[in-house]
Amino acid sequence: MNKKINHAFQTGYIRRYTLSEGKENGLRIIELNNGILRVLLNESKGLDIMQVWHKGVNMSFVSKNGFTAREIPFLKRFEGGMLYTCGLDSIGGREGFELHGSFHNTPASVTDIDNENLRVSADIEVTSLFGENLVMKRTVSLTDGELRLEDTLVNRGTKDENYCLLYHINFGYPFLDEGVQVEADLEDVTPRTPISAEKLGERARFTAPEDNAEERCYFLKNKGNSISAVNKKLGVRAMVSYSKDTLPCLVQCNSPASQDYSLGLEPATCLLDDGFCYKQIAPQEQVRFAVSLAFNEV
Repeated sequence: MNKKINHAFQTGYIRRYTLSEGKENGLRIIELNNGILRVLLNESKGLDIMQVWHKGVNMSFVSKNGFTAREIPFLKRFEGGMLYTCGLDSIGGREGFELHGSFHNTPASVTDIDNENLRVSADIEVTSLFGENLVMKRTVSLTDGELRLEDTLVNRGTKDENYCLLYHINFGYPFLDEGVQVEADLEDVTPRTPISAEKLGERARFTAPEDNAEERCYFLKNKGNSISAVNKKLGVRAMVSYSKDTLPCLVQCNSPASQDYSLGLEPATCLLDDGFCYKQIAPQEQVRFAVSLAFNEV
């Protein structure tokens, strides 16, 4: 026991509150803070990770939409955020499905808050009449400079169900800046679009903002189970690690566009476009996924 500590809030805390201004009105938030990392979780939106600050510096991309409680078309409400879960019905853009799926818009039901260990658990239920009966059991925890998300997908139904997942992890300014380097032990890189192929030489080193620049997207074949973004000016490495056995694919999206300046590093169950495919989960089966963000000095 540290006799210098009068209350646990001096070294870390979890707080729950509801936003009340403008289009954020009604969003339920859970804040975790250990003095090194400050994290906002969106209880109203799948317990996804809204924002992360490392030693007071914002790491995450927040789109010009900001955060909204409204159910409006995707491009009008996509906030980016530090982690936006795509799935379980679809990822990417596919005819007949909402862009990046419907999981993110499903409210979470909090099942446990561990103030001592800075850990939050919740269930996100994905169900339909005469259809699927799935639940994602999600736990988010904070230790020093690491943020960890652990998901367990459970099929509570009576038949096999299709699923797909993509963890849309998004970095933004001031962490994301000109000269930020993307580092991983890659076996292969496949550009998704003609502009991606044209700008392949700029994939691993972020460029300055450019008005109306087109997004550049790449499918990465990673030898390991981690990928990093390094800002040498700030002296910070942000390393994304993931459960490669259940998330075998990796997508990188560079947007150097002014006012849409972002870097996406996205572990997934499958690729996009022609590479899309469903996985299946049997009745009473459980599938586990893990993603972590570690912030270290360089």
